[in-house]
Amino acid sequence: MSEKNVAILGATGVVGQQMLQCLEERDFPVRELVPLASQRSVDAGRTVSFRGEEVPVRLAEPAAFEGADIVLGAADDATARELLPEAVRRGAVCVDNSHAFRLEPDVPLVVPEVNAGDIAGHHGIIANPNCATIIGLVPVWPLHQAAGLTRLIVSTYQAASGAGLPGLLELEREICCVAAGEEVGESAPFQYQLAENLIPQIGGFNEVGYTSEEMKMQNEGRKIMHLPELRVNCTCVRVPVVRSHSESITAEFERPLSVERAREILESAPGVRVVDEPSSSRYPMPLETSDQDLVWVGRIRRDLSAPDGVSSITFWCCGDQIRKGAATNAVQIAEYLV
Repeated sequence: MSEKNVAILGATGVVGQQMLQCLEERDFPVRELVPLASQRSVDAGRTVSFRGEEVPVRLAEPAAFEGADIVLGAADDATARELLPEAVRRGAVCVDNSHAFRLEPDVPLVVPEVNAGDIAGHHGIIANPNCATIIGLVPVWPLHQAAGLTRLIVSTYQAASGAGLPGLLELEREICCVAAGEEVGESAPFQYQLAENLIPQIGGFNEVGYTSEEMKMQNEGRKIMHLPELRVNCTCVRVPVVRSHSESITAEFERPLSVERAREILESAPGVRVVDEPSSSRYPMPLETSDQDLVWVGRIRRDLSAPDGVSSITFWCCGDQIRKGAATNAVQIAEYLV
């Protein structure tokens, strides 16, 4: 692979830092690394570590993209909308982790294990899907290919670090407060105390009572899998887990699919590891699936609520939302570009 100049927009954040690690781990052909962040990071003299060197952080501004071949975006929606088109105008291809461009009709939304072919249709920007969407679709897709997916019922149990560094730090602070018998007080960025609690809200509510995070599973899933009529019912819950999202998924199909065949398909599916041994209490859990790139799948079983004649499979999966749910997925897309 030919070497590329790679810029990371938001290089000092949780996802930006993970992108750096993934580039290094996967031996991505980086000629020059350009870490970009806010004026505050620049004024503080921030550096990022890459391949044994400390690389100074530069100010995220249009001129910083001159000479960049690939830009990995790990900034907020507003920053992405402001700066990534500037990078494209200067000749770069951008792989963006924000929500800013995901549902734009001319922007590919890509999970490489599912729709890598869509990358070729980009016009300078390729969108990285929502973390929970990625983790759910990696195992759902091969089952769809075998039996034709018609409906998804999903409950997600999303780690605190899915809210970025503020979420991670807040959970750690709250755990310390609870352990010390102190009042937790203000819980931002969460609506309520997360330690010793579950919060059934991620994002704002729409007019029919679903949150923005819940609608991503439907809207992004439809686009990624090219299933515009797919029916999805999703409930997203923030849980007091540091890292790695978990999901309970019931998938309904138009053609017969046995539990045994579903397990065989998942055992050979790219990006999936089957851990499904009920007799010895082996199943995916956040502690085991953190800091790695596979989506672990277990608890594979027949949907007992399915009407007669309806093929429906239920399973449980876990994946690291900072790696496969964000940084690694973006780097995988970039690998296709080179």
